Amino acid sequence: MDLPRPELALVPRPRRLSTRSGRFRLDGTTRLRVTPGAGAAATLLRTLLAPATGLRLDSATDGAFVLALDPALTGLGEEGYGLTVSSQGALLRAARPAGLLRGVQTVRQLLPYDALSGRPVRGVPWELPAVEITDVPRHAWRGSMLDVARHFQPVSYLRRYVDLLALHKLNVLHLHLTDDQGWRMPVAAHPRLTEVGGRRAESMVGPAGGDRFDGVPHGGSYTRAELRELVAYAAERGVSVLPETGVPGHVRAALAAYPELGTDPARRLDVWTHWGVCENVLGTGENVLDFFRTVLDEVMDVFPSPYVHLGGDEVPTTEWERSPAARARAAREGLAGPRALHPWFIARLSEHLVRAGRRPVVWAESGVALPLDCTVMSWREPAHARAAALRGHQVVHADHRATYFDYARAAGPGEPPAQPGGVVDLRAVHDVDLAPPTREAASRVLGAQGQLWTEFVRTPEHIEYLTFPRLCALADRVWDGTSGWRDFTTRLAGHRARLDALDVPHAAPPAGLVPSSFPRATHHPSTLPRRREPCRKDPA
Repeated sequence: MDLPRPELALVPRPRRLSTRSGRFRLDGTTRLRVTPGAGAAATLLRTLLAPATGLRLDSATDGAFVLALDPALTGLGEEGYGLTVSSQGALLRAARPAGLLRGVQTVRQLLPYDALSGRPVRGVPWELPAVEITDVPRHAWRGSMLDVARHFQPVSYLRRYVDLLALHKLNVLHLHLTDDQGWRMPVAAHPRLTEVGGRRAESMVGPAGGDRFDGVPHGGSYTRAELRELVAYAAERGVSVLPETGVPGHVRAALAAYPELGTDPARRLDVWTHWGVCENVLGTGENVLDFFRTVLDEVMDVFPSPYVHLGGDEVPTTEWERSPAARARAAREGLAGPRALHPWFIARLSEHLVRAGRRPVVWAESGVALPLDCTVMSWREPAHARAAALRGHQVVHADHRATYFDYARAAGPGEPPAQPGGVVDLRAVHDVDLAPPTREAASRVLGAQGQLWTEFVRTPEHIEYLTFPRLCALADRVWDGTSGWRDFTTRLAGHRARLDALDVPHAAPPAGLVPSSFPRATHHPSTLPRRREPCRKDPA
């Protein structure tokens, strides 16, 4: 199959691109002229191109490839860049360092597709087409959430995942670090969180209708040094790492480690081996709030992100309603009842983050009023995003119908296990609605991100098969936002060659991912009533 020229297959699409005649060849004689402040971008360019091309791209004052940081280019904003390529050389300019990093990824995509390979490629002329590009992102928040609580992934893989995000000009890696089934975040003051909460006895495999326990222990946790190294690695690529340590629900792993945090301190629980929504929640005593303030202090010490995610979703109130202490707390706080402890708890920890100069992020839930300091991730209904923006919240779109990549890519027996629910195909992702409710509220719509919950996803190959090319569609939407479906699919045809060069299994499930013993992806027609399925976020 004939592929489109690389400049006609850029993902995401640049805001403005003009093609010219001529080509600029990169070879052993090519030198970079690096102006003050552009050194990080030059280092990244060399790092990314060396494996396939072998090019050194040393620095020289008369280099034909210029990387220039120019604060006077205010129209490019924080992440915009300008790129001019002619037969005589190339000029990459930006007002801010982040813009140069985005431009480096465009340079990478303009080269022949094999330039993205991690292995030496021989016999390919490494030429850039002559182009004029001016590129500025439409949305500031362009992210991807990876759940490492259900199935742990080592930092070595997270670095690869960061590289895949950066290639698509995504700038937020949202790490879901804690849940009922595992606690991965190290907390020096409370070591049992990882010693006990980081390991479960067995896993449940297969989607609804085929659930079974595998009897295989699963565990893992990160060290502070590993996470700090990941944060630095991501920053070098223009990606911020957003940590999530969720409260006051999805905390069974924490309760297994420290029973005194629960509504019944005498009860002993294990790390949950089931999927779904566990009824166990945190108690409401000051000792619990102080415990999690300490957790957040250590999270903030490791992660410099201006945003910190508190979770806040799917909080059953059954235990609070049964607990005399919780009912008494609600009465003392002047709350209408135990159900109101959910937003109360979020507000107390949000205050702690705000005092520390951070911005709390919370999953939106029906009927839960959040402090205006909270950035809202709207996953249930687009209407939640619109309502939150009108109330004055910053909003990140995360609609499960368009951004949940643990839902199957397509129906049929050839697909690997997936969350029960509707198919989220490529077109659904590309059609994600990011329109603000009013012109005045437009600045509050920060952007969108894709979500991959890993109940049924154990391996990097499975992660990447579910993520790509759907994340390509989301990246296109949040960066440019004006591309039509036909234009995107035409460019994607070429971009898939880049995924091939990166060994991303995007076209068909990798061998062994759909063995005959696995239950196939289960999908329930939308016309049928839903029951609570064993899934991370019940869309009912």
